[in-house]
Amino acid sequence: MSAKTPNPVDKYVGSRVRMRRIMLGLSQEKLGDALGLTFQQIQKYEKGTNRIGASRLHQIADILQVPVSFMFEGGPTSNASVDGLGEAPSPAYVSDFLATSEGLALTRAFTRITDSKLRRSIVDLVEQIAGTQNPS
Repeated sequence: MSAKTPNPVDKYVGSRVRMRRIMLGLSQEKLGDALGLTFQQIQKYEKGTNRIGASRLHQIADILQVPVSFMFEGGPTSNASVDGLGEAPSPAYVSDFLATSEGLALTRAFTRITDSKLRRSIVDLVEQIAGTQNPS
């Protein structure tokens, strides 16, 4: 791996920081202010260009109101296996979707729906629509 290529884990953690920051409606500048950093540094963290140290990650998780483990959930894993047992592939498509403006908008709107039956109906509708689409 080139020294200029961000580590996949650093990119993933950065994307989780970005996703959660946007879900809370925080700007990069506001998160930076809370950490005593510039918004440019937050951009570098979110892109995975700069690694987030353990204590800084703990601070970010506190500000974003999530456990530190949230930053790693569903992230890339090493290809190493223990006793020949590998792990299941991570659902990276979820974080990829949530990193898009459409994904965040849909998630925000969906979580504001308080009626659980209505939420279930929406999921059923989307699944039906997806089922009628031709796979590419």
